[in-house]
Amino acid sequence: MTQQTIPLASDARERLLLAIADAVAPERLAEVHLFPPMRQGPLETGVAVVAAEPLVAGRERHVVFTARYRWTRKGPERGKWECEVVAEADAPLVTVEAVVRGVQQRLGDEVQPERVSGDDARARISDARCRTTPQ
Repeated sequence: MTQQTIPLASDARERLLLAIADAVAPERLAEVHLFPPMRQGPLETGVAVVAAEPLVAGRERHVVFTARYRWTRKGPERGKWECEVVAEADAPLVTVEAVVRGVQQRLGDEVQPERVSGDDARARISDARCRTTPQ
């Protein structure tokens, strides 16, 4: 079965950003690199590389996280969502670009991630929370 790269659906993007915000305090987000999801049969999978401000003030090294999700889009388990956000390394912010390039190479060089600044990520997270929080 072949994999198909599809545009990043807003619901998947929002869910992934909310999962990231659950694992990393939004005020610490320096940048998020969202890769387009891959759909294979009934499953959609996606990955993001996240750079977070260090917990210790004055340190130049950021915490680099990977966020992965797996969403069952069709079939008997339709709607099942699994996501993990894992701290992978402490590194200078410039190293994040190397990590992003590495993920890009593994997925295929034609795959271009969307770079989201910390401010934009916080705004999107806030908007997503407003839409998903019962009034």
